[in-house]
Amino acid sequence: MSLWFETALLPQGWIPRVRLTLADGRIARIETGVEAQAGDERHAIAVPGLSNVHSHAFQRGMAGLAETRGPAHDNFWTWREVMYRFLDRLSPEDVEATAALAYVEMLETGFTRVGEFHYLHHDPSGAPYANVAELAERIAAAARETGIGLTLLPVFYAHSNFGGAPPLPGQRRFINSVDGFAQLMEKSRTAIASLDDANIGIAPHSLRAVTAEELQAVIPLAQGGPVHIHAAEQSKEVEDSVAWSGARPVEWLLDNARADARWCLVHATHMTVAETERLAKSGAVAGLCPITEANLGDGVFAAEAYLASGGHFGIGTDSNILIDAAQELRALEYAQRLTHRARNMLARQSGRSTGRDLFDAALAGGAQALGQNAGLRQGAAADIVSLEANHPSLVGRSGDAILDSWIFAGAAVDCVWRFGRKQVTAGRHCAREAVDARYRQAMHRIMEA
Repeated sequence: MSLWFETALLPQGWIPRVRLTLADGRIARIETGVEAQAGDERHAIAVPGLSNVHSHAFQRGMAGLAETRGPAHDNFWTWREVMYRFLDRLSPEDVEATAALAYVEMLETGFTRVGEFHYLHHDPSGAPYANVAELAERIAAAARETGIGLTLLPVFYAHSNFGGAPPLPGQRRFINSVDGFAQLMEKSRTAIASLDDANIGIAPHSLRAVTAEELQAVIPLAQGGPVHIHAAEQSKEVEDSVAWSGARPVEWLLDNARADARWCLVHATHMTVAETERLAKSGAVAGLCPITEANLGDGVFAAEAYLASGGHFGIGTDSNILIDAAQELRALEYAQRLTHRARNMLARQSGRSTGRDLFDAALAGGAQALGQNAGLRQGAAADIVSLEANHPSLVGRSGDAILDSWIFAGAAVDCVWRFGRKQVTAGRHCAREAVDARYRQAMHRIMEA
C-alpha cells in the first residue's frame, strides 16, 4: 500500500508531496516531490510516531483517585500508599483491560511504541502465578490487540529501601529473587515473541529496591537490551542514598554501574550541576515524564542545562494520569518557563522552533531508550502520525509552525499507522469501542470491591 502526504517530516526536514510505499510493516520506498497515484491514501501532514519511554499501564485505572488532600503533607510517598491499595484489587483480566485502554490512548495522541516498566508480577497475596509471566502475557495481549509497539521492561524489585531493607506489605506483588527474576525474563521473552518488532530490556526498579550485588547480577539478563531505572525522582530518595552510600543516586549509577547509551535514567529530577553534566556526557537517556512529575510534586528537571551539555531525553507517561504526547512536551517546556521566568527555553538557538527541537529530541532519545530506530526512513517501521490539517490551530501553518501549533496550541492527531497498519482514523482507535467497554466493566468491579 502507499500513502501520500502534502508535507512530511523526514530526517532531512519538511518535504512537500511525499509518497510512502509500505510493505511487511516497514517503509519500503520514499518518493519526494511527486504527485499522488491512483489508489494512494491521501493526507495532509505526516510526522514520525513518538516513543513513550516510561509507562506503568495498570496505573491508568487509578487516574484521579489520589487527588484528595490527606491529613499530612501530601507527596509521592502518600500517593504511593493509594497506589498500593488500588493494585491489591487487580486481577490479570483487569491488568489487560487497563493496559489496552492506556495503549489505545497512547496511539490516539501520537505515541506508536511504549516502554512498559512492568513491575506487577504476582497475585494479590504476593504468590507467583502458576505461569510466572501471567501478567507479562497480559501486557503483550494488550499490545497485540491495540497494535502498539512494545518494549517490555520487566522490573526487578527486592527491597523497600537502600541497603537491602525488607520489602513492605504493599510491595508483595512486585518482589522477586534474582533466580526467580531470571525465570521471569525467560518467560517474558516468550510472551512477546509473536508481536511485531517487539523487544525486551530490563528495569532494576531503583537503587532503593535493589542492592549493588543484585544490580550486578540482573543487568546481564538484558542480553544487550535497554536498561531502565528510576533515579533521583524525590529529594528523600537522594537523602536516603547519601546516608546509605555517601553518593547521590545518579552519581552512584555513573560511578558504579557505568550507565551508558543503553541506559535510561527515569526522572533524574534532583541532580547537582556536576551530575547533570556527567549524565549528559554519559550518552544515557533521561526519561522525563513531566505530567506525572507535576502531578506527584516531584520537582523540575534541569532540562536547559542538560541539553546545553549535549544530553539526550525521551518522554513518558509514567502513572498515566493523563496520556498525550504533545502535552508531555508542552509540560516539559512550560516547567522550564515557570522556573526561569522566560520563554522558548528548550529551543537550541536563536531562530529555532521550540516545538521542532522538542519533537526531534524526544524522537531520537525515545528511540534510543527503547532500542529502536527513529524517523520516517526507508527500512524503518511504518510508524506514522498524520495531523488534522483542518484544525483551527493549523490554519495557514507550514514547516516547524505545524509542530509548534500541535504542541502548544492543541492541534489534533488524525490518523496513526503502526507497523504499517492503520490503527487510528479521525482521532479514534479502531478497537476503541471494545477496549473501552471491557475497561468499564473492570473498573466497575474494582471500584465496588
